[in-house]
Amino acid sequence: MFKLSGLIPAVFTPFDKTGAINFSQIQPYADKLIAEGAYGVFVCGSTGECTSMTVAERKSVLEAWTKAVAGRILIIAHVGGTCQADCIELARHAAGLGGVDAVGTVAPFYLKPGSVEELVAFYKPIAAACAPLPFYAYHIPSMTGINLPMIDFLKNGSKEIPNLNGIKFTSNNFMEMIECIRFDGGRFDILNGFDEMLLCGMAVGARGGVGSTYNYSLRTYQNIYDAFMAGDLEQARAAQQESVDIVHVIINHGGGIRGGKASMKLVGIDCGDCRLPLAPYTEAEIARLDEELRAIGFKK
Repeated sequence: MFKLSGLIPAVFTPFDKTGAINFSQIQPYADKLIAEGAYGVFVCGSTGECTSMTVAERKSVLEAWTKAVAGRILIIAHVGGTCQADCIELARHAAGLGGVDAVGTVAPFYLKPGSVEELVAFYKPIAAACAPLPFYAYHIPSMTGINLPMIDFLKNGSKEIPNLNGIKFTSNNFMEMIECIRFDGGRFDILNGFDEMLLCGMAVGARGGVGSTYNYSLRTYQNIYDAFMAGDLEQARAAQQESVDIVHVIINHGGGIRGGKASMKLVGIDCGDCRLPLAPYTEAEIARLDEELRAIGFKK
């Protein structure tokens, strides 16, 4: 099985002042993450505002990232949404593009599956459309409202989806997470999804993580990762506290997407404003954000 063992920023989608995609920022963005040691990128996920973009826009953004990365790190293409036909189209596009290493799909979050069997049925043709690329289910119950047992999903999904490779596990249910990690002799790749809980995920066996705050504070998470792997738990805890402090500030400024985009401007990559319904930020707010991050010792 394809296994990830590093930190993967869930990248923002840059927009210009008119709200159009600002493709000019993607190349320097990719170069920055690669220089800082990112293992890969997760494109057009929640952080990338995929639900506020058209199918055509999502295709064009993925194409731009494959060109910018040029095989230097891994690319996971997120193709999820509420319309299965759109997801299939995006999955087929990702598989045929070249330069994409895996595909992920969030569960449909408006008309929701009521059982594991229904979730598997939704994912099955999407995974088939991107085969033989590895397929990841994206489990984020805090956003989707879907909290089906993921261990049962692996048991059922492994019978129906040949290229099912794992789960992007964005949940604080670590009892369930360790079950998924250890299921079938550790066959599946379970990726940690909550940045402020990376150490917890690694403690139960995750070796890959996907996160939004990795974009502008990758050094902090690399310190967590390296310290844990070296057996220095105290240093790992100290670095995780740095992460928690950063996340608290970001929450005060509109959360991971809105506050995160503002933070990207502070580190030299202008990703612009979010699309509505997320409100634009002002220069005064960016200044306050900068001040609060400096107060906790954040280094650009």
